[in-house]
Amino acid sequence: MHVLGRARRHAVLWSVQFAYMAEYRAEIALWALSGVVPFIMLAIWQSAPLPGLGLDGPMLGRYFLSAFVVRQFTVVWVVWQFEEDTIQGRLSPYLLQPLHPLWRYVAAHQAEQATRLPFVMLIIATFFLLQPAALAFPSPPRLLLGVLAVGLAFAINFLLQSLIACLCFWSERATALERLLMIPTLFLSGLVAPLQAFPPGLARLALKTPFPYLIAFPAQLLSGDPLPVEGGFTVVGGFLAMALWIAVLLPLLSLLWRAGVRRYGAMGA
Repeated sequence: MHVLGRARRHAVLWSVQFAYMAEYRAEIALWALSGVVPFIMLAIWQSAPLPGLGLDGPMLGRYFLSAFVVRQFTVVWVVWQFEEDTIQGRLSPYLLQPLHPLWRYVAAHQAEQATRLPFVMLIIATFFLLQPAALAFPSPPRLLLGVLAVGLAFAINFLLQSLIACLCFWSERATALERLLMIPTLFLSGLVAPLQAFPPGLARLALKTPFPYLIAFPAQLLSGDPLPVEGGFTVVGGFLAMALWIAVLLPLLSLLWRAGVRRYGAMGA
């Protein structure tokens, strides 16, 4: 019953957040269009392909299209919202409510993703019209695995961003630290290049971080890129790594949150 009660509260919170996000459909459409970095990189890779990459033109197109889709549903902006709520004092009443404040931000992200879905589908259709040779869909099992990987990638990214957001309890400018996280995310996640294009040493180093599991692993599943590949993933290994990162980040977030709330309460006393 306790789990059902939480599920009902989350459903109500999600519906409220969805109604709120639906009021900003035009802005969300612009957010969707702003994530065109994979398409820019696709144009670069197609104009100057590297021999031995193991991806032909259509597969390269499917990979970067998948990277675009994955990015659309794993982007996290909790740091910015949390910092604003902390500075403007909105966090205090959230802490008094029975629902953990971070669930409020989870619901907001999920509602924003649902609002973004029609624009993403339109962009996918436009891409296939412009590049019909890339038209292909993953098998149902591969699609289900890809959707699961996208959900886990969102969880990892949300935990990473929430760790930085907790620094708002000590600093009013945690967003500056979030910008530093964008650098390894951009270059190690597979957003600008498939992992196969990395030098072997860099690929091995990247796999020891959470960043390739934010974009590259889900994108390879959705695009139909054969697994495993040199410097890449296996399906089982990729999911185990994602589960491991969640298991590491979740208790770290819990510890940092409790320490931050204690400091926040002492300052407000």
